[in-house]
Amino acid sequence: MSSTWLVTGATSGFGRLVTERALAQGAHVIAVGRRRDRLDELLQLAPQGQLTAVALDLTDTKAETVLTDTIRAAGQLDVLVNNAGYGLFGAIEQIDATEARAIFDTNVLANLTVLRAALPALRASQGRVLQTSSLIGQFAWPSSGLYAASKGAVELINEALAHEVAPTGVKVTIIEPGTFGTEFGANLRVVLPTDAYAPTVGTFLTDFSALPADAFGDPRAVADAIMSVASLDEPPLRLAVGADAVQHIRASLQSRLEELNRWEALSLKGEVRTA
Repeated sequence: MSSTWLVTGATSGFGRLVTERALAQGAHVIAVGRRRDRLDELLQLAPQGQLTAVALDLTDTKAETVLTDTIRAAGQLDVLVNNAGYGLFGAIEQIDATEARAIFDTNVLANLTVLRAALPALRASQGRVLQTSSLIGQFAWPSSGLYAASKGAVELINEALAHEVAPTGVKVTIIEPGTFGTEFGANLRVVLPTDAYAPTVGTFLTDFSALPADAFGDPRAVADAIMSVASLDEPPLRLAVGADAVQHIRASLQSRLEELNRWEALSLKGEVRTA
């Protein structure tokens, strides 16, 4: 029996590339996206009967029921690629409550919706969860506070999930891409800084927008990494993809460790020690 994949954010970027690769391997793919026209394109390209297209806003109150019913109709689920999300950049003070709620609704709560719908079937198949995060799920830059916070939440949710489902045979991997040339940049929301944040947020956004085309990696590398991890018997909990992701995550971890060591005496000050 061929495997069944569920891919959210399947109509563009990493999700589209993974969907195409899974189809090429003979999998049945449940492709979830908001744009019906792009889902129709996938249907035209997919071999007959291999793709189930689900036009769905994952923040909708009925999304969990729709996904549960779709998975049940498919008969099984072996791989979940939890990939839907969008970017929001700007000074923390300047991002209003509505926008803050919206990014957590999409990047965090919608991912939980998908997990609740998918996990019963994944336990039955001892399947895989592949969760897309970002290099800035591990740290934050000026302007990335809300987006990084949403990805950080996703990282810790999935780290806990990995422990919780380990006895069932389900494997969880968090994918942390660096900077890649997808539609992400064209679709992200940017709140331009006031004068107070021009030296920090403004400088970062200006420098980022000036990056040359060759600074953005080929997104096919991320799709290939996802496909490779999905086939590993013992996959990693986290996988950074791209030289910049490895470099910046390593630097962040080293900096945190150095700070922990530097302030250890203060951290332990007054601690009662027993023989």
